[in-house]
Amino acid sequence: MEANKITLKTLLASITAILAAEVVFRPAIASLFASPLPGLGITRLAEILLLIFITRRFEKRAGAIGLAPANMLAGIKKGLIWSACFGTIAGILLLVLYAMGINPLKILHSPLPNSKPLVFVYLVVGGLMGPIAEELFFRGILYGFFRRWGVYTAVVLSTLLFILPHLTGSNLPATQLVGGVVFAIAYEKEKNLMVPIAIHCLGNLAIFSLTLFA
Repeated sequence: MEANKITLKTLLASITAILAAEVVFRPAIASLFASPLPGLGITRLAEILLLIFITRRFEKRAGAIGLAPANMLAGIKKGLIWSACFGTIAGILLLVLYAMGINPLKILHSPLPNSKPLVFVYLVVGGLMGPIAEELFFRGILYGFFRRWGVYTAVVLSTLLFILPHLTGSNLPATQLVGGVVFAIAYEKEKNLMVPIAIHCLGNLAIFSLTLFA
């Protein structure tokens, strides 16, 4: 991984693209649908394409954010291993919470749409497209830029910025806080962005599935 090579130009272009997508493009697209989910999905797809384009335009290679085509399959496999380990630890923690009389589903609960078609869209957007877009920006771009000041600084700053959009009132989003740290450490250790992408996707899908079955 050449994360410390992410330039200020790439960072600023990426931030501009994300802001334009969220402030201008997303409201315009959302107005075309009865539900906000399709508009959100289209926006996330646009952000994914924009971030990849910007990286290739200014960094000259997707490998600058850990997305070298030759290493993508290996990254997915390693992501599955990380997910299994992380899931095991999370499962043990859930059992401990249950034993303490705390219902962890209340912590992990994510409201789902009422109709089955929208539930499917929700799973695709929240379980796949959202995590890919977020990992491209928060780990690929932001972590890559901050990495020049050391691993600790990059982990802390990228995680803090990651949890900001997830803040609701005064509650600290514990899931995103833990996830942000794990995703950053996995990216640092494996030098491959597909690893945190796989962990993030599987983690979101697991949380949504628990809510669905509960």
